[in-house]
Amino acid sequence: MRLLHTSDWHLGRSFHRVGLLDAQAAFLDHLVATVREHDVDAVLVAGDVYDRAIPPLAAVELFDSTLHRLAEAGVPTVMISGNHDSARRLGVGARLIERAGVHLRTDPGGIGTPVLLPDPPHGDVAVYGLPYLEPALVRERLGAARSRHQAVLAAAMDRVRADLAARPAGTRSVVLAHAFVTGGETSDSERDITVGGVASVPAAVFDGVDYVALGHLHGAQALTHRVRYSGSPLAYSFSEWRHRKTMWLVDLAPGGEVTAERVDCPVPRRLARLRGRLEDLLADPALDRHEDAWVEAVLTDPVRPAEPMARLTRRFPHTLALTFEPERSDDPDGHLSYARRLHGRTDQQIAEDFVAHVRGAGPDAHERAALRGALDDVRAGLAAREGEVGR
Repeated sequence: MRLLHTSDWHLGRSFHRVGLLDAQAAFLDHLVATVREHDVDAVLVAGDVYDRAIPPLAAVELFDSTLHRLAEAGVPTVMISGNHDSARRLGVGARLIERAGVHLRTDPGGIGTPVLLPDPPHGDVAVYGLPYLEPALVRERLGAARSRHQAVLAAAMDRVRADLAARPAGTRSVVLAHAFVTGGETSDSERDITVGGVASVPAAVFDGVDYVALGHLHGAQALTHRVRYSGSPLAYSFSEWRHRKTMWLVDLAPGGEVTAERVDCPVPRRLARLRGRLEDLLADPALDRHEDAWVEAVLTDPVRPAEPMARLTRRFPHTLALTFEPERSDDPDGHLSYARRLHGRTDQQIAEDFVAHVRGAGPDAHERAALRGALDDVRAGLAAREGEVGR
């Protein structure tokens, strides 16, 4: 049986204020084309279909049209809710939609009831959907010993293994789960799911099944031969600039052996992270290849340059993020407390020091006069209010 494993679509998400709906639509076109081209038997979507609990209407329409296309292709789809999704909203109409071959698994109560995919003459493949399990909300329902991710996932997998043990010998098994599994490589765009200081669970919690299709982490990776993250189809932070965005095309042999290959996703625009002084970034011919990329720039000028974003975007029109990390010698007084460093200094001096700290150079004569005037106005206002109170 051939499975296409994907996750973390995050429909409706933007990238540094740039809308991604067109790019997400292009990815879903690619997914449907891949299903047809590679004779896929079932599609697995391991959570975070939407980027937030109440997604924008355009994202809902895109999701709806994709489900229709998969149903028309006659390819079963098994989908779970992730930590970004509203499980209740995503699961609306699940039993009705199931008639079209789209199986939404959003209710923890259905963990032990698989989707059975027939694969004659080799027998059924049992696909179990484990939606994102918030420990505090599902602990009692699952009979978990503690309100921790490992405890609730272990309890969920106990239900899976109990059901699987009652099925005919040779029944192959697949689990979809949305979780942070130990050993996975994170990025900046995943929402923290830490509970009680522990977010990750060991891969061994999934022992006993043939393939585990994971969602949540945005980089495609294989934790073991049978436990894999598909990653997100698009980059959602600059920390993903090195990612190769793919889906897993998984072949599950009659004996449960797994082979998998990566299918590349369309790239709307490359990412680039640039670092250095502004003039160097503007003049370096080696950076020509980044002029059409989405750019994150870190400027290291000792003194903050004038109009840095405007100057950067003249060369790199798609610059989306700009930060400053000025090159400075160590502060000889850095070991002193903030209060000791301020002791004996006037308000004017403190304000000028703050400008120097933020910008890398102190204020000029005009700026010092502006600061002095602002401080005088504040003092006058305070004196006036005190006078009103004293009357």
